Amino acid sequence: MVAVDGIPAGGSARPETAAELAATLREAAAAGKAVIPIGGGRALGMGNPPERFDLALETGALHRLVEYQPADLTVTVEAGVQLERLNEELGQSGQLLPLDPFGGPGHTVGGVLATGWSGPLRLRYGTARDYLIGLRVALPDGSLARSGGRVVKNVSGYDMNKLHLGALGSLGVIVEASFKVFPRPLSELSLQVVVPTFVEAWAEAERALAAAMIPVALELVSEGGAFSVTARLAGTESGVRRIAAELGWGPAPADFWTAHAARGAETWARLSIRPGGLRSLLEALPAGGEWIAQPGTGVAHWFGFDAASLAPLRSAAETAGGSLVILAAPPELKAAVDAWGRAPATAGLMRQIRDAFDPARTLSPGRFVI
Repeated sequence: MVAVDGIPAGGSARPETAAELAATLREAAAAGKAVIPIGGGRALGMGNPPERFDLALETGALHRLVEYQPADLTVTVEAGVQLERLNEELGQSGQLLPLDPFGGPGHTVGGVLATGWSGPLRLRYGTARDYLIGLRVALPDGSLARSGGRVVKNVSGYDMNKLHLGALGSLGVIVEASFKVFPRPLSELSLQVVVPTFVEAWAEAERALAAAMIPVALELVSEGGAFSVTARLAGTESGVRRIAAELGWGPAPADFWTAHAARGAETWARLSIRPGGLRSLLEALPAGGEWIAQPGTGVAHWFGFDAASLAPLRSAAETAGGSLVILAAPPELKAAVDAWGRAPATAGLMRQIRDAFDPARTLSPGRFVI
């Protein structure tokens, strides 16, 4: 049986269609049950412990590719489709969806949207909010609501799309999503340099970001007392070779990005800030700790901390206009430290929407910041 923060579900359901899922949600709401949507189960440690957990509503059976138009660079899929399978399909037409969250493999489309997770490729492609063009969600009254559309030019309802991102299903259960997709690069090459100090690592990262062709991904990793900087170059073969020669780094391990994507921990937090403020936050992390950072995006992931070390980092991040969100932690740590910190600017609007569509707080009660 599925459990969230040590709290087991009272039951589970695995609907096979969006209409069936909506009907199941309506019946649960009418019975006063608390429902938590479950995708790939890779991010169940995110958020505060649920106040109640009566039904695990699994989306894994919603795994159909609804519509794919390679010429239009758009795709629509059900929420239970795994990212790896989707990119296999897109790859047959030389395209990709650049969603590469940590903690994989096995993330579903709906799950990664509901958590708002992203990965190294956000340096080049941005986050899901930059290429998500439409959503279909199930509401507690059993209705299916659509925002946005299936074509890039249709921006109707786009703000609702953004409100669902990272809301942990508290505003509705995502059952279908439409995206703009991208051509795969003609050539790729990954390089790495390992240095003994943070100062040297940061300097190498800045040098890569100042190159004539910015990497599509750039990761600075602190692990085992050393620092590595890994760049993923993509473009034309001649352009990639030129930048590689300019950097002068060695080749990255062949399995680096696969192993990197699988990173996660029992205790795990995400720091987000304007890129210019990231260095000072990293320097404030405990010496010798394990973390990964994206100097070009202002995001870092910090592993293995306690409440005492988290509090000053969260305060520093929020003072600088950023955030520190817990992505996974033991229940006893979450009892001492809120998972979210300062509420986002959209929290008030999100509460109004939740109160309008889910006044009984059927969906993920207590888990999200609202």
